[in-house]
Amino acid sequence: MPARPIAALLALGLLAACARNDLAEPPMPLGPFALGLNIAVADNVQMVPISRPATPAEWEAAITKAVDDRFGAARYPGTKAYNIGISIDAYALAPPGIPVVAAPKSILVITANIWDDAAQKKLNPEGKQITVFESLSGDTVIGTGLTRSKAQQMEALAFNAARKVEDWLLDNPEWFGMTEEELKTALAARDAAIEAAKAKPAAAATPAAAAAEAGAPAAAVAEPAN
Repeated sequence: MPARPIAALLALGLLAACARNDLAEPPMPLGPFALGLNIAVADNVQMVPISRPATPAEWEAAITKAVDDRFGAARYPGTKAYNIGISIDAYALAPPGIPVVAAPKSILVITANIWDDAAQKKLNPEGKQITVFESLSGDTVIGTGLTRSKAQQMEALAFNAARKVEDWLLDNPEWFGMTEEELKTALAARDAAIEAAKAKPAAAATPAAAAAEAGAPAAAVAEPAN
């Protein structure tokens, strides 16, 4: 990637968006998806000044772990293998010791590809380039070089990159034998399941509800004295 476009992407660090750890939630509906090969390559990665240095091996390990955490069998125990390949193109890791007024933000640029393993066929005609930033929170507004280690920065960027790859896959349901309408229905069902799970602890907060959950008669639960 030319240096000028990378520098321009770095300048967009001020637009970093919020992200939450959603791995405990039900996975996105991707039909029969199961992760086959998980390939990360950083042979030609470019470091954008100003940045902490990271080796290609460190980036490959961070991306491989993030992809496995998001797409591995624990979340997607499907019946059809899809191979995901990611090239780590460029990065900047905010260094420590920079004045707050000039504190840079961390950024990662990757290119993703996906293959149907059984058919040995690449599904996307061109690589999907994705740019991510660290989450914008209390510590990242001033530059995470002052608040996070290099490993923590890389983990956050890799997490956000894998999540963006998942979003990209959702934009192409036909790769997984789904129509747009089927995907919309499955997403609605997922959202309903998440809301139901959130409501359940609140419903079980009263002594009677807790007893019902345990199978005890409601009358057996003593109400608190006034």
